[in-house]
Amino acid sequence: MNTENSRNGADSNGHANVEVLIVEDSATQAEQLKYILEEAGYAVSVAANGVAAFKQLNERKPAITVSDVNMPEINGYELCRLIKATPDLKSMPVILLTSLSEPHEIIKGLECGADNLVLKPYEPDFILSRISYVLRNHEQNAGADLGIEVLLGDKKHFITSDRLQIIDLLFSTFEAALQRSRELEQAQTQLRRANERIDTLERITPMCAECKKIRHAGSWEQIETFVRTECDTEFSHTLCPECMHKRHPEFGSQEGN
Repeated sequence: MNTENSRNGADSNGHANVEVLIVEDSATQAEQLKYILEEAGYAVSVAANGVAAFKQLNERKPAITVSDVNMPEINGYELCRLIKATPDLKSMPVILLTSLSEPHEIIKGLECGADNLVLKPYEPDFILSRISYVLRNHEQNAGADLGIEVLLGDKKHFITSDRLQIIDLLFSTFEAALQRSRELEQAQTQLRRANERIDTLERITPMCAECKKIRHAGSWEQIETFVRTECDTEFSHTLCPECMHKRHPEFGSQEGN
């Protein structure tokens, strides 16, 4: 195996010597993440699938791998399991990008030895904070492996991860759930404001500034017709005191009649 050492030391520019491998079968999403990381100063390489990624890792070992879960041939979980089973690679942390739609995804993350889970879609600041955290806190051979049997539904899962890795993964899952909850609350707030705006607009009835006709149901009609239709009322015509005074000034003193 011809594996070079990780470029995992930061220089005066921040992350300029930290190499990240992105594994993503979507060219658009891979390019977006590459841009985010390069803007933050990371050195980035990209693999389009798990097979290409594992071959690339055997040629050059980066500081960290960030992999999508849903990929053809070798998915993210399987790639992570291969990495953790390879002596020269197992010390390298792996972050998995997932929709986290089912509880068993957490178990799969633990089973394959992933160091962190990040929900898709993600904000740039969030993915950067996760990568920084994992790189800062990752410890090689942090302790003896644990053998934990977990029952989820009707299936048993045997997890072999060190204590710190399990704690980190569970905390990252909890943080991801909180992030999704905050995003949902923001979306609900925006939806409520939009509905309030729509309600306000629906209550506005256009009126001609010149003839005072009302636009209603695609046509313009006299205000009396509109009110009679919408309010189920009839009109009795009279004169207000101001109009009475204009037409009949001699009755101006009889206000209110």
